[in-house]
Amino acid sequence: MADVKREIERKYEVAEGGLPGLAGAGAVADVVDRGVVELDAVYYDTADERLGAASLTLRRRTGGADAGWHLKFPVAPGIRDEIRAPLSDTVPEEIAALVRSRVRGAELVPVVRLRSARAVRHLVGADGALLAEASVDTVDAERLNRAGGTARWTEIEVELADGADPAVLDAVEERLAEAGVRPSKAASKVAEALRRTGGSRARQAGRAAEPVTAGDHVLAYLREQREAILARDPGVRRDLPDSVHQMRVATRRLRSAFRSFGSVLDRDATDPVAAELKWLARELGTGRDQEVLAERLTDALAAVPPGEVTGPVRERLDSWAAARHGRTRAHLLGVLDSARYLALLDGLDTLLADPPLRKKAAKKPRKVLTRALKKEGAKLARLVTAALELPPGEDRDHALHQARKRAKRARYAAEAAVPALGGSACALARAAKKLTSLLGEHQDSVLARQTLRELAAVAHAAGESAFTYGVLYEREQRAARRTEEKLPAKWEKARSVFPH
Repeated sequence: MADVKREIERKYEVAEGGLPGLAGAGAVADVVDRGVVELDAVYYDTADERLGAASLTLRRRTGGADAGWHLKFPVAPGIRDEIRAPLSDTVPEEIAALVRSRVRGAELVPVVRLRSARAVRHLVGADGALLAEASVDTVDAERLNRAGGTARWTEIEVELADGADPAVLDAVEERLAEAGVRPSKAASKVAEALRRTGGSRARQAGRAAEPVTAGDHVLAYLREQREAILARDPGVRRDLPDSVHQMRVATRRLRSAFRSFGSVLDRDATDPVAAELKWLARELGTGRDQEVLAERLTDALAAVPPGEVTGPVRERLDSWAAARHGRTRAHLLGVLDSARYLALLDGLDTLLADPPLRKKAAKKPRKVLTRALKKEGAKLARLVTAALELPPGEDRDHALHQARKRAKRARYAAEAAVPALGGSACALARAAKKLTSLLGEHQDSVLARQTLRELAAVAHAAGESAFTYGVLYEREQRAARRTEEKLPAKWEKARSVFPH
């Protein structure tokens, strides 16, 4: 079974003299020599080094206290989450699943072998508690794929102990700097090994050119959202907070861009991919909508005076939320492992590698993107106006939901245009976001009322009082009326920043 460790560390190039004395650096009271450990690690990647391009590292390591399979995800500079699994001859399934969106049908093969002699020292506080581990690693690297090659170097690594104050790392770094020790230019040992033994394909590819044309700007946005899907996939599998929502947003942004910028990209080519993105968003939405709804109902119940709570309402709500989450998660993991999902990722890659650009893609971005935003504003205006003309009820609820979806599309189009249009697109994105939030509050109330009716019927059938569900229902009705009353003013503000 895999487990997770948050790794906070810094790497340094070894100056002459090796590791300087660190006692007295901040809270470090003493340095304890823990001897030398021999480590042997083989790093795996695809033949075209997709994991390395995404700053992911996968290794099988023997020696030391943590022998096994390790998969590292970047969290922030100097911070990574390390997923660990026991030693085995092949990549464990729980590890393979976390890189499936990157690897897909490709084979994971050995790319680098690192053998390290690690001289370990424990940095301890006045009470003897471990603050950090400092090591001097002498590394022998052997390239296992492509043309091969070897390299040898020595580096210093300082890793924060679990629960220790990160200020320890700052104090140690200051002491190292005084001794002439400088931070490593490579983020990891395998990155350094690839650099010293001939580089990596990702590094050789270089940086993308700055966007110039309308097509450049749209494609840059699409690639950013494609990367967001791939980056969020492991978080969804690990059930990390907000990961499902962020992955769903990326799918929506892609679909919206395909539609909003139809003058740049041929819809005949993008529509099939957009249809599959809609399917994925719908699958992701099942879990996300349930999470939002459960949180909303739980908060609403907490605000009800105790005298108005009759029957086991909280227990029924908790069991409903837990049951729905378990079913949703199992289904979602199946979706992410499905051939359909992986084919969607392949299709998206193919489309972006050879984009179906139209003539306007070659034009300067300001006119093309502004025109697209103008069209989105006009379509949104028609939907909002039509919804406001309807009397309160199911028809208006449905119309406001359609307006909300269009407002999201306008927002995403504005966000895509920001690099080209600057402040005007930023203002539009902010206004559309506020409008979307208001309409989203209304839709959440609609869904909450539907769920409360269902829960009340189940409670009644079980011989329980349905009174509290009625109290919550009435509160949701009032909340919906308040959002509808705010909508005209909010819409006028948003309308004012759309291009005319």
